[in-house]
Amino acid sequence: MELFVDRDRELLFLEEQRAEKKASFVVLYGRRRVGKTALISRFIRKKRALYFLATEEGEGENREAFRNLAAEFSGNELLQHSEADWLLIWKTLVQGAGEERLIIAIDEFQYLAQANPAFPSVMQKVWDTVLADKNIMLILCGSSVSMMESACLSYGSPLYGRRTGQIKLAPIPFSHYGKFFPKTGERELAELYAVTGGIPKYIEFFRNDSGGLFEKIHRNILSTSGFLYDEPAFLLQKEVSEIGSYFSIIKTIAAGNHKLAQIAAAMNIKQTGLSKYLGTLISLDIIEREVPVTEEKPEKSKRGRYRIRDNFLLFWFKFVFPSLSYVAIGKTAVAEKKIKENFIDGHASFVYEDLCRERMWELDFSKKWGFTIDRCGRWWDHREEIDIAAYDSGGEDIIFGECKFTAKKTGPAVLRELERKSRLVDWKNGQRRDHFIIFSIGGYTEELKALAKTRKDLLLK
Repeated sequence: MELFVDRDRELLFLEEQRAEKKASFVVLYGRRRVGKTALISRFIRKKRALYFLATEEGEGENREAFRNLAAEFSGNELLQHSEADWLLIWKTLVQGAGEERLIIAIDEFQYLAQANPAFPSVMQKVWDTVLADKNIMLILCGSSVSMMESACLSYGSPLYGRRTGQIKLAPIPFSHYGKFFPKTGERELAELYAVTGGIPKYIEFFRNDSGGLFEKIHRNILSTSGFLYDEPAFLLQKEVSEIGSYFSIIKTIAAGNHKLAQIAAAMNIKQTGLSKYLGTLISLDIIEREVPVTEEKPEKSKRGRYRIRDNFLLFWFKFVFPSLSYVAIGKTAVAEKKIKENFIDGHASFVYEDLCRERMWELDFSKKWGFTIDRCGRWWDHREEIDIAAYDSGGEDIIFGECKFTAKKTGPAVLRELERKSRLVDWKNGQRRDHFIIFSIGGYTEELKALAKTRKDLLLK
């Protein structure tokens, strides 16, 4: 059974668009499996709505399917047996819009734009001449991020300026992850999240599967019949043409090469040859360029690092792709051994750092400090690194944090080391107030807990 979790803000926004007095036009897009169709289904439930799923067939086949659906919805038998064009179909569909607002959702819209590059112009004419003055709400939904941005959102699109709102649907945040696994502890939740991320479809496969984490990984990812076995290729082939080049870049970053020079050297190519590929991967939310959080001009920083944002892709390229030749013929032992030996220290512990940084915003919202933060991230120089640095850019308070994903309890030595590294950070030196926070999945020693009770600048979470 598929659960519907979170999405409160998105549903509220859609309801607000539905309540508008004028016609509304929402573009909903995001990566595959992120839950766009589920969101639409939940929103239109018990409402006067028509949902159409476009396919990879030609424009004619899609038009015929839409015409038949519109004829059935409107009760117009003549439309079903006619050779109507798009404009006539839409006119017939909205003729009886009436007082109750009509919602029309076109899913996988990018297939229509692929079948006919001029289709955004067709939709522009439909909107301008048929829909704009009707009591309707139009939703164009798509899972090709690049196609939806170019066909609906870019300045050069015929539809530019028509939309009344847009949603780029993001993965489910970890704060809601426990709703999928209500009887699971924090450590196990973090480990599951380190593989599935916040992608609802991936979560459902792990949720509905029995056994422990490694058994779930074996059946869903390492088995050639598993749903997620070839998922990275499926995701990328819908967005880019040179899959091999993108695979090589992602694999190189997953192997620990985060600086531009390191990536270029590992691939034996010039740095300038990477710009286009890295830019595309960033636009697809697969990777991101990160700089120390205290950098005042991030775009000009020479300390930039590239990291994979998606937990599942990071896991797959780190553990599965290097052993794919073995996995493909059913000899999964090589990959399984590498996963079991390196999963915690080489993967889950880094994901845990991301979760702790996400938690910082929740703590800020609950007013855990006497000030608010507007910047939160990592800090590093050529020698040292701090898991969390967060501050109010207009104030004088800064928080330094350490994240420990070990079964061992964390003691004062970790705090002393964090304090030492904090003194290396060049941020309003002499005119700032330092605060410290420690996240530990294994808990804390009695000595550190006693120390925390005596210090207002230390928080244990």
